[in-house]
Amino acid sequence: MKLLVLGGSDFVGRTAVEHALALGWDVTVLNRGTTASDPRVTQLRGDRRAADGLDSVREGNWDIAFDTWSWEPGAVAQSASALTDRVRSYVYVSSRSVYDAPGAGATETWPTVQGPGDDYARCKHGGERAAVTAFGVRALLVRAGLILGPYENIGRLPWWLNRTERAGDVLAPGPADLALQYIDARDLVGWALDAAARGLGGPYDVVSRPGHATMREVLQACVAATRSDARLRWVEPDVLSAAGVQPWTELPIWIPPGADHDSLHASDVSKAFAEGLRARPIQETVADTWAWLQSVNGEASTRRDRPPVGLSADREAAILANGAGYPNIRDSCSDARDR
Repeated sequence: MKLLVLGGSDFVGRTAVEHALALGWDVTVLNRGTTASDPRVTQLRGDRRAADGLDSVREGNWDIAFDTWSWEPGAVAQSASALTDRVRSYVYVSSRSVYDAPGAGATETWPTVQGPGDDYARCKHGGERAAVTAFGVRALLVRAGLILGPYENIGRLPWWLNRTERAGDVLAPGPADLALQYIDARDLVGWALDAAARGLGGPYDVVSRPGHATMREVLQACVAATRSDARLRWVEPDVLSAAGVQPWTELPIWIPPGADHDSLHASDVSKAFAEGLRARPIQETVADTWAWLQSVNGEASTRRDRPPVGLSADREAAILANGAGYPNIRDSCSDARDR
């Protein structure tokens, strides 16, 4: 198989390159060349925002193109149009953000956002339309949820890992059994490339089943991976709200129970699972992310188009000092099983 990755140097794109190489595929990447590429790939230079940015792909042919572009839909339109006759399947990594206020049990048939706008949801939806315009049923729309794993360049799981590694009392946002949906980037990529190779097209929600992990399991896995003496102190959502804590940003991954939580963590993903999607245990995702994070001295690079995440040490200490945090029996024990 011949794969063209548009980008290929960060997170999901980098994971796609590594997965394809492990399969023995012939891999080409198109990017600006600002980050060193794997020496086993064919490197093409080009800036998709420039008028001549796609010149280097106008003569090759590939089985699959893999595109993770997030913002200007015009960049997806130009790429897809240039590759229509040179690529068999176009994989566009989109987002479940394209849905218009989805509720619990939402599927790929849920209404999508409409109207003009330059917000993330409308940019991703515009990218989807551009891919479908050029490739029709040959466009595979991978509507991802929360993506975690090695090379993460948003900083969510890396922040929790670094925080638990520092040990002490760690503010843990409750409820502890809060159900989460996420996808390891390696599972997303593995499924997407296999699905494209099999000729699948159209939209698929690619994320774990609801409740594949809980907030407790994520944070316990962080404690175990870092082998720290961190003590998880659970704080209820109403206390965090009263303190002005921002879900998702100040406390990454976490959204309190309610409509916003259900829109992200309660979707019906039976369509993708019927086509072979599998999600690895959260413990594996966390441990592998920690191993990678240590290899870069705990300082993962983050995307410039996203705000930094994480609760400041002063804010965390102030909330816990008010007696808000309480230990869960399992979380307060230094159990060797969690090491």
